[in-house]
Amino acid sequence: MDMDGLEKKEERSLNFLERIIEDDLANGRVPDNTVVTRFPPEPNGYLHLGHIKSICLNFGLAEKYGGRCHLRLDDTNPEKEDVEYIESIQRDIKWLGFDWGEHLYHASDYYDQLHAIAVNLIKEGKAYIDSLTPEQMKEYRGTLTSPGRNSPDRDRPIEENLRLFEEMRQGKHPEGKYLLRAKLDMASPNLNMRDPALYRIKYASHPRTGDKWCIYPMYDYTHPISDAIEGITHSICTLEFEDHRPAYDWATSIDGIEHAPHQYEFARLNINYMLMSKRRLLNLVKLGIVTSWDDPRMPTITGIRRRGYSPESLRDFVSRVGVAKVESVVDYNLLEFCAREDLNKRAKRLMVILDPIKLVITNYPEEKTEWFDADNNPEDPESGTRPIPFSRELYIEREDFMEVPIKGYHRLYPGNEIRLKHAYYVTCTDMVKDADGNIVEILCTYDPQSRGGTTEDKRKVRGTSHWVSAHHAIGGEIRLYDKLFSTEYPGATTGNYLDDVNPDSLVVLRRAKMEPSLRDAKAGEYLQFIRNGYFMADSKDHSAAHPVFNRTVTLKDSWSKKANKQN
Repeated sequence: MDMDGLEKKEERSLNFLERIIEDDLANGRVPDNTVVTRFPPEPNGYLHLGHIKSICLNFGLAEKYGGRCHLRLDDTNPEKEDVEYIESIQRDIKWLGFDWGEHLYHASDYYDQLHAIAVNLIKEGKAYIDSLTPEQMKEYRGTLTSPGRNSPDRDRPIEENLRLFEEMRQGKHPEGKYLLRAKLDMASPNLNMRDPALYRIKYASHPRTGDKWCIYPMYDYTHPISDAIEGITHSICTLEFEDHRPAYDWATSIDGIEHAPHQYEFARLNINYMLMSKRRLLNLVKLGIVTSWDDPRMPTITGIRRRGYSPESLRDFVSRVGVAKVESVVDYNLLEFCAREDLNKRAKRLMVILDPIKLVITNYPEEKTEWFDADNNPEDPESGTRPIPFSRELYIEREDFMEVPIKGYHRLYPGNEIRLKHAYYVTCTDMVKDADGNIVEILCTYDPQSRGGTTEDKRKVRGTSHWVSAHHAIGGEIRLYDKLFSTEYPGATTGNYLDDVNPDSLVVLRRAKMEPSLRDAKAGEYLQFIRNGYFMADSKDHSAAHPVFNRTVTLKDSWSKKANKQN
């Protein structure tokens, strides 16, 4: 391929935001040739999976083009904001691998400037104090098909507007009595331009400014001016703000604002079987459907981190989803696929029996213990091995034995021989049942010549089972997590997403038997329980005295099978 062909291939690989930035840089539209982006969450809840796309985009673009990305907390609603949320946002972004350096800002940093700008707008006759009730404002606003009407207060004298605004600031009027509105165009086809509100009265203590203010600027006024003050070159947000772009452009063109950034919209991240709404997620916490914001069933960054997803797998997921301008829904299975791809390389392999049944090797010495070396991770040559104990009495999975095998069943049944992973071949000779006819023990003999899982005659054994020595096994708690919702689009059928909560989203097992090396597992460690899935030692509840492991994903990969069928 010639150079022209290579350049065209590179151009095609760029997403539309990268093309915009490269064009701006090439044409001298970026001040000081420095790309400045920002991630501006509202600190009214924990960040969720949907935010990861914006985080990766804003920080990633700044990094790619040698610029910087600001973290700004758009804290304009003190009633819903909390220091807990502010701290969690910073913690989650750093965990994902991004750093804003010295560029941490808050919208509240600019409250004095925003207030001064509002006063100037009043003085210039471009803003007024309105006393319409919310119901009246809705009526006067009009609809998508009919223009709005001017408020009776729109022509209030400038001096009176200034007096009332100052009285609002001094706390002389109750909440809801007045609003400061921009004087734009009540006939505009864009409802966001029909005299938008700039300030409202709110008697609420702010996490950062305390009780200094009892009037607070509206988000659509604060956000663009904050971008302008910080010198943001590319204001990147999700598509729901596309209709707000004219209001953004108006705010950044106010007299006295020297820098006018431009807003670009991309499709937000939607995933089936999940909710991406902080309000609804908070409701799940309040109702006790989940234990907290960091419940491993939650799509919050802190929740999926606790469940066992790595930051690398989430960044890979966002990369695979890509950047588009059209809304779509991503398959949940792709998220799990990315987790498996990553964990397969890093997770230590261990033997854990979730539903144990005892297996007794009748021809094995009663007091004998052997130790076998097991690979920690065959995908990682540097991971080494660990010793695992083997004895006369073992535990295997209950599903690995059938008294009357079905067609195609290759594990243990009367007369059949299987391989015990890393150890010996065993043949089932009998079983023990309780008074109710339930099988409680499986009796086997072993072939001493098959140590390590091979024999001199190299006979073929089709079934392999993992196992744990009964004498050395440790107990603990296994939490099997599944999707929080049982339908692809929660609430789509009934109108209430709570109707679709999956009753089996968490199953807790307390009878599991684990190989003794798990006694040394560290909270937050990535693990694979052979045949049972990828797990993590719980970051909050796990201890050596009481091991607790969360299932991240099963080993079954629905995504790659689906993709192969499509191909």
